[in-house]
Amino acid sequence: MITFKQLKQQKELILLDCISGSLAYNLNIKGSDIDKKGVFIMPKNQLYGFEQQQQISNSSNDEVYYEIGRFLELILKNNPGLLELLSTPKESILYRHPLMDLIKPEDFLSKLCMDTFAGYAQTQIKKARGLNKKINRPLATKRKTVLDFCFVMQSNGTIPLEEWLTNNNFSQEQCGLVNLDHFRNVYLLFHQDQLQEGKLNGIISGPDANDVLLSSIPKSTANIAVMHFNKDNYSIYCREYKEYREWENKRNELRYQGTLSHGKSYDTKNMMHTFRLLNMAEEIALYGRIIVRRDDRDFLLSIRNGEFEFDTLMSMIEEKTELIKELYEKSSLPERPDFKKAEAILVQIREDFY
Repeated sequence: MITFKQLKQQKELILLDCISGSLAYNLNIKGSDIDKKGVFIMPKNQLYGFEQQQQISNSSNDEVYYEIGRFLELILKNNPGLLELLSTPKESILYRHPLMDLIKPEDFLSKLCMDTFAGYAQTQIKKARGLNKKINRPLATKRKTVLDFCFVMQSNGTIPLEEWLTNNNFSQEQCGLVNLDHFRNVYLLFHQDQLQEGKLNGIISGPDANDVLLSSIPKSTANIAVMHFNKDNYSIYCREYKEYREWENKRNELRYQGTLSHGKSYDTKNMMHTFRLLNMAEEIALYGRIIVRRDDRDFLLSIRNGEFEFDTLMSMIEEKTELIKELYEKSSLPERPDFKKAEAILVQIREDFY
């Protein structure tokens, strides 16, 4: 297998080397990263051997190179990032092998772009929505326990278990539970003082428990309460808590603080790219080409600068999405790219190169 370092040393294997991302889009601002994408070709002996390789990247993944076979496979699927790479403006191309001229963007654009570009835009919306939720509904640092999702029947309603324990001057360790037949996650509750011998197991084993404990109780013992464990809500909370902490640990702090400084509760960069992708999908339907370098820079950066409310942007997205659907219905683009033609191009590139 070829490493990133080896690929850089064997530059004859590189077919395309481009600056990508915000610099190529003309959307760079102060502090923007420099990303690179490209295409390489496996050495002939590797192609014929067991160790096939689809892509190579550096440790930070801001430089990624796709093997020519994988590259063509993905643009056949109208992958947005690689169609953009194929249409990189001249000022962002560091090197282009003459064999890359065999791959023309217009041979690969199809009605699939409506789903891929607009679909990828939807993932950006999902990320923006996720941040919106995380900012507006932050989770407390201290993790809740099973006890926070337990409730005791009282009068004609329920009260939180911990409130009930406090009112009765009980601790959870002094209590025990028995299943109530035919009632999911509902238990009969007992107290240690009711037993002549033996010890109850408590309601939970400790703060890290993921379920309640059961105890053995003599059948003649009358319960002092009925308790419900809202297990479904507890499971949802655990998942959201885990996702929130992972996001908190992995988030780009500079980008996050920038979003907060705009006074918005969504990731403004995600939203900027949502509109970039939607505008590109529209342009493909109208003009049959991909415009990488953005003439709508001012509008897109105004989104990144937090000049729009979240609900306003969502309304604009719905309107734009409906327009794109209408354009693709009328478009003369093929339903999908020509697989046989792409395969013939791949064979010719390999034969000519080797």
